[in-house]
Amino acid sequence: MSSKKPQSLRASASKIQKDVTIFCDGSSLGNGQVSTRAAAVALLGYQGVWRAVGSYLGRATNQQAEVAAAALGLEALLEPCRVHLFTDSRYVVETMGGRFRRKTNHDWWARLDKAVERHDVKWEWIRGHDGHLIQEAVDRAARKIAAQGRVDEDVLRDAVDKVGDCDPLKIPLE
Repeated sequence: MSSKKPQSLRASASKIQKDVTIFCDGSSLGNGQVSTRAAAVALLGYQGVWRAVGSYLGRATNQQAEVAAAALGLEALLEPCRVHLFTDSRYVVETMGGRFRRKTNHDWWARLDKAVERHDVKWEWIRGHDGHLIQEAVDRAARKIAAQGRVDEDVLRDAVDKVGDCDPLKIPLE
């Protein structure tokens, strides 16, 4: 029998949790080729204030970059939170919801599982490349970092500037 508490009990153990929104995306340019360049970016929103985090991943696949982007966003939170996480990766949403089996990328999933432990996460799929302001900003930043081969603070700052102080729940999601 496992001694781990269910996710909802672990996350609710703290007194007051902040409600945080995360939009994340991974990009793998040349996916599966020798010259693959991948990156992960997450935009975190709390009370109308946004910040961006990014990571250059090198030769990761697109699926690995998507998993890393979700982990990156959750890892950036300094305390347990209630998180509404949006991603254009059905692979991530369906796997974290238990509908897809983890056949590959076990190290990447382990990182995400560890990042989820402290939080109460609601996973939501959002259609990519469909004009959603925040999803487009995070996608653009991930592609730029992958292309440059390094995290560029100007790229992250630009993503935050594009989002401004918008409320993600007031932007149509599909």
